[in-house]
Amino acid sequence: MHRFEEKQKLLDDEYPSDSASIDLEDVTASKDPVFNRTLEHPTSNFDTMVHLLKGNIGTGILAMPDAFRNAGWVIGLFGTLIMGVVCTHCMHILVGCSHELCRRTQKQSLNFSEVVESAFQTGPESLQKYARLAKSLINIFLCITQLGFCCVYFVFVAANIHDVIKHYFFDMSVHWYLLLLLLPMVLLNWVKSLKYLTPASLFASIVTCSGLIITFFYMLQGLPHISKIHAFSTWNQLPLYFGTAIYAFEGIGVVLPLENNMKNPLDFGGWNGVLNTGMVVVAVLYTAVGFFGYLKYGDEAVKGSVTLLLPPDELLAQSVRLMMALAIFLSYGLQFYVPFNIVWPMVKTHFEGEKARDIAEYVTRTVLVFVTFLFAIAIPNLGAVISLVGAFSSSALALIFPPFIEIVTFWPDKFGRTNWILWKDLGIILFGFIGFLIGSYVSLLNILDNTE
Repeated sequence: MHRFEEKQKLLDDEYPSDSASIDLEDVTASKDPVFNRTLEHPTSNFDTMVHLLKGNIGTGILAMPDAFRNAGWVIGLFGTLIMGVVCTHCMHILVGCSHELCRRTQKQSLNFSEVVESAFQTGPESLQKYARLAKSLINIFLCITQLGFCCVYFVFVAANIHDVIKHYFFDMSVHWYLLLLLLPMVLLNWVKSLKYLTPASLFASIVTCSGLIITFFYMLQGLPHISKIHAFSTWNQLPLYFGTAIYAFEGIGVVLPLENNMKNPLDFGGWNGVLNTGMVVVAVLYTAVGFFGYLKYGDEAVKGSVTLLLPPDELLAQSVRLMMALAIFLSYGLQFYVPFNIVWPMVKTHFEGEKARDIAEYVTRTVLVFVTFLFAIAIPNLGAVISLVGAFSSSALALIFPPFIEIVTFWPDKFGRTNWILWKDLGIILFGFIGFLIGSYVSLLNILDNTE
């Protein structure tokens, strides 16, 4: 295998961790393919934590005040925490199933689509013929989700830079800023290894933390009484809350690539592992930004990003917009890796020779960035796009597919006493499916209403 192909194999990987339905005691680490991977650029626990935080803390966290506005502070407060627990559990399910299926197939790692394919291939006989179809379905949703994130990132960066320059210098259409961002985005996504993106992710994490601290500084000043905001919202708005909130927990697509590329994959799971530690930080931050942002700005939170609500006449507030724009720009590459690793294997088969494939890879990366640019131009409504991407694709990947994969993997008799794991998985699937249907419908209507 060429060095280039080895890199791509690393980036395609996904999943390992602890799961309640998997017994690791019978597997010796010396013979387990999961813990004997050959990695060209393995990442440390710190690297993985940085990438995990940046994979989850993006534009979604800044849209949480809008989510609370659509839910009311009571539903928003408790609903966001519960959704964080459920999404983290589904991440563990996915990683655990990957471990189990790696042992069955004697592979060192599997990506999301390979996990579902292996689950069908080694699962109930009646489902085995649908293995390739299931893999294709996962790949389609992954591409839609991650490219949707990238579109939102494009719009977010352009909108914040536009507001700053408009205030201090001149007004120019946000579409021009999208065009100016195109070349830097392309160059950023020519980086091929997650290991080499660690400095950018680390810097983006520092900038994000600084921006959030300053944002809290403004949000916590002069807070009105809680009676000034709605405890509960209307039923019609709840689907928009669901879409934005599930979008915010946007890391399901990067969980397996991160875990598969770890130097010590055992450290990813467990109660105090990288995954739980990172997701606790994420859930608490989401809830705090959503609650205090809604309390501070009320119905003005409709703008889709709390940075757009900060006082425009203060230099510190304007610096937050630039900070978050820079952080989201640097985070684009991490979200981009997932759809690229789905598309690239289908493209590279048409080219022979390492040089030709290198050129083809750069062209493919450029084309995919250009696709996200076109969608960003077409739908510059930040809040509406966030809600639609979350409801349609994030809910499917984060809430529907992981428990379904667990059912197929361990069918028919490995579900614990009274089949509690089966009933738990079916409950999560039902919740995700209802959110998928209603949230997508309402979010699409919202986009159409805003374009009329």
